[in-house]
Amino acid sequence: MFDMKGEGDLKKARSGFVGGISEPVVKSLLDKLLEKKVITDSERESVDTKQNREDKARLVIDTVRKKGEAASSDMIEVLCELDPSLCEHLGLE
Repeated sequence: MFDMKGEGDLKKARSGFVGGISEPVVKSLLDKLLEKKVITDSERESVDTKQNREDKARLVIDTVRKKGEAASSDMIEVLCELDPSLCEHLGLE
């Protein structure tokens, strides 16, 4: 699969993701990533300690990106389900 979105795509989309994602979508994204075992309970709790939406978004995208292509691809898939217009804006669809 050469068209699979992954780590490089998340890196390019990082600033748009941080600026464009809403707080409810961050929370839903965390829940789905936890269900898929992309992130751990402690990683989710670390995000919850952040005070603002941008810091939460940064921590989510950086944590997942560091886990490699499969985790990044899972995050993109979940994000596109939760916020299709943001995915389209970021070129992740």
